[in-house]
Amino acid sequence: MSDIKPWKPTKQQLIDAAGKTLPDVIAPNLRVLFCGINPGLYTAAVGHHFARPGNRFWPARYKSGFTDRLVSPFEERELLKSGIGISNVVPHATASAAELNREDFPRGGRLLARKVKKYRPRVVAILGVGAYRQAFNQPKAQVGEQPERIHDARVWVLPNPSGLNANYQLPEIVRLFIELKKVAGTH
Repeated sequence: MSDIKPWKPTKQQLIDAAGKTLPDVIAPNLRVLFCGINPGLYTAAVGHHFARPGNRFWPARYKSGFTDRLVSPFEERELLKSGIGISNVVPHATASAAELNREDFPRGGRLLARKVKKYRPRVVAILGVGAYRQAFNQPKAQVGEQPERIHDARVWVLPNPSGLNANYQLPEIVRLFIELKKVAGTH
């Protein structure tokens, strides 16, 4: 368990979070490196990935069996013990992904590819089909495993777990995480 207590940012802290980056939760030879689109303001303000209440990343990961308990965003470094890491395609925070420009994605994709080369995860899971399409110039990509690899890592595209993504409900996201877990194996 983490000693860090969850907290909520103030309106000013949210405003001040624009453009901030978060440290990756990463180590060599992970089973899965989950990559969000980019940090939202809430996440950047508190300094922990997928931290906004209503984000379905943490419950989906738990319900799919990646961890044996529901881990809080404030305990994110605990994931490394299970061979799981977190990064983002685009590192800087915005109020929404719609604020990103067209060059942010290819630039972020190149940065992510360098991380993959350095840390050698088994699987890279991009959480957002549009982000993957733009970052890696794969305009026809769909949710699921991709034929392309990033260096030696298998690539999976999963739905964006944001509570704002109404196209996918939690049970469907969990089902897709279970498919990924079967491929990623155990640590």
